Amino acid sequence: MAQAFVRLSQLGIGLATVGAVVNSALFNVDGGFRAVIFDRFKGVKQDVIGEGTHFFIPWVQRPILFDIRSRARNVPVMTGSKDLQNVNITLRILFRPISDQLPRIYTILGEDYAERVLPSITTEVLKAVVAQFDAGELITQRELVSQKVTEDLMERASQFGVILDDISITHLTFGKEFTQAVELKQVAQQEAERARFLVEKAEQQKKAAVISAEGDAQAAILLAKSFGDAGEGLVELRRIEAAEDIAYQLSRSRQVSYLPSGQNILLNLPAQ
Repeated sequence: MAQAFVRLSQLGIGLATVGAVVNSALFNVDGGFRAVIFDRFKGVKQDVIGEGTHFFIPWVQRPILFDIRSRARNVPVMTGSKDLQNVNITLRILFRPISDQLPRIYTILGEDYAERVLPSITTEVLKAVVAQFDAGELITQRELVSQKVTEDLMERASQFGVILDDISITHLTFGKEFTQAVELKQVAQQEAERARFLVEKAEQQKKAAVISAEGDAQAAILLAKSFGDAGEGLVELRRIEAAEDIAYQLSRSRQVSYLPSGQNILLNLPAQ
């Protein structure tokens, strides 16, 4: 009985040892990742390991995992425009490595390839593109600037085995001198618009005064002609019309009283 127990113990220890060895020779590649095998004797193998569980030789081989999903990175750059204005520009880049080139990427750049490649090529491309435009053109032709940056940066990144899924300009500012110049220009344009408005207003008032004067002159001519034709009758007619208008206005007033003519207005006064 004791011998059987010893054999079972030995068998259990053997199985545990085998299990530990087998487990140490396995590695997992999760979804969205790829692996590259480094061999102590042969160097980096050119095979790219896909998702799943795989074997490797412990101590001799070592798996290196790479994330092949798109990741975002902001790269700020300070450069100069064609008219020598300071430009602060930030690019947001979505990048991922080319799976087939992972052994080359690891051999040349290492696991931190993004830190080594993206800042340098982004600075290089932005300096070359921004130098082709004036500060004002960077604002008015922003779409064209973004297109040229995207094309040049994608071509440059592909040389390092990196794919850029999206590139966008998220931040674009200029130096204090240029900002102050733009503000002064806007103020000057506003003053010019105000001055033009005042000039147009004065012209309209002048035209209105001329038209009014011409109307008064025409009215005077017509009145003079009427006086010549009608004589004193026209004057009498105007006097009657004026008297009618005054009577109408007085009739609507409550503070005006009418008394019959020929009577003494001091009625019922006590005798002294």
